Amino acid sequence: MLNEAKGLHRGVGCVAAWPTVANAQPAAVPVIGYLSTRSPDSEKPLREPFLETLEKSGFTVGTDVAIEYRYAYGREARLPMLAAELVARKVAVLTAFGRGTALVSKASTSTIPIVFASGFDSVADGLVTSLHRPASNATGISLFTTELGPKRLNLLRELLPLPGTIAFLVDPNNSTTSFQLKEIRAAAEQLGQPLYIAQVTTEDQLVQEFARMAERNIAAILYGAGQYFQVISNLLIALAARHRIPALYEWRDFVTAGGLMSYSTERSEFARQAADYVSRILKGDSPGDLPVIQSTRFELVINLKTAKELPLTIPPTLLARADEVIE
Repeated sequence: MLNEAKGLHRGVGCVAAWPTVANAQPAAVPVIGYLSTRSPDSEKPLREPFLETLEKSGFTVGTDVAIEYRYAYGREARLPMLAAELVARKVAVLTAFGRGTALVSKASTSTIPIVFASGFDSVADGLVTSLHRPASNATGISLFTTELGPKRLNLLRELLPLPGTIAFLVDPNNSTTSFQLKEIRAAAEQLGQPLYIAQVTTEDQLVQEFARMAERNIAAILYGAGQYFQVISNLLIALAARHRIPALYEWRDFVTAGGLMSYSTERSEFARQAADYVSRILKGDSPGDLPVIQSTRFELVINLKTAKELPLTIPPTLLARADEVIE
């Protein structure tokens, strides 16, 4: 189980022990505020390509730039306090990966440049005036993830031609959950697909929900998009394996860690794009003049080893379309 008290202490009011400690840097070194709803471990798939691109752009952490990290450990309610800390620190740029962090960052400052990566409509959310010319202190990457629920549902049906009831697991505290539920219910109704909705906010609830799904003979699980599930990814994978239920996850990292299948945009791509924008802003560009980039690369990842353990035969047509097959 997560130690909530420990997570809160590490995520709030401290600089995480990653590549730099800002207080050790000269006053002239710009500081990047890095706000995340995830944990340090679950942030790695984004943080590592972000730092690599930053260095290639001429900003080596510890020499040319410092970074202050704030992690919310899957709890969006913690974000306003963490964002306020970074704003008070007068960071040069604020990065926000995820809709929740983007909205909180925009609400926290109208002057500090913000580089976001949001899986929602950034114009409708008020982050920018338009994608081509943001005309605000924010810009970044518009990516698809919350909108991919219906596509992921279709992939599960292709995986299991007679799937029975499919469970859709969501975190009700995530800011996009109501949208995801609306989309997935409409898609399931159109397909005539029986759907079981489960909303979980703690690990204990998740364990109990898996027991209920086993009793109901749930044929497969589709996880909703959300940072909390990324924080507890190991538990999600372990429970699916224990109950032998095929599951489709939001990101490839779940699959490389032992999950069955994922379909998503390519995270390393938009992390690099965000780092490029951060470096351009540090060099003098205005975020209002940098168009919002629309991420267009998608990847289907399948773990054949996990499929054999279920046991489950992956249809050849699905394997042929996979961008990566883990054996």
